Amino acid sequence: MADQQELIKALQAIPWFHVMTAEHFEKIVNIAKVFKFEPGQVIFHEGDKEDYLYVVLEGRVAIEITIPGRGRMRILTADAMDEVGWSSVTPVVRQRTAGARAVLPSRLVAFDASELRRLCDEDHDFGYFVMRRLVNVVAGRLMTTRLQLLDMFANPADYKEE
Repeated sequence: MADQQELIKALQAIPWFHVMTAEHFEKIVNIAKVFKFEPGQVIFHEGDKEDYLYVVLEGRVAIEITIPGRGRMRILTADAMDEVGWSSVTPVVRQRTAGARAVLPSRLVAFDASELRRLCDEDHDFGYFVMRRLVNVVAGRLMTTRLQLLDMFANPADYKEE
């Protein structure tokens, strides 16, 4: 029972769920659990089969990709209330597009991805709520990636303002 109370308290701290109906919140509680990770501990590897969508409650998580000839490279650092592993909820991508590793002692809430997809399919209001929030995560990650690419390929000497 103490674990259930800890889970409910953790979920209530996530801004996503402040506007969720009681019925939908109960559905989320039933597919969630809290995990703790130590610094350096792998949460998931790039290419792993999907399992959970995570929200960082405390700590910091590195999102990493493998670049041939260069090895593992951090592309993002997730802090408290950031989502990690969004690709596990998408209807087509069924493997991790990046890896995740704890940078600091971290506590994450994990949502069973297959159950979350099932709930979204069964209750379209619930699905709309979840997918609307996830699309904001994806849009934010695409914007971050775009800025990183612009920075990586920028050459101020070649830039001419028109």
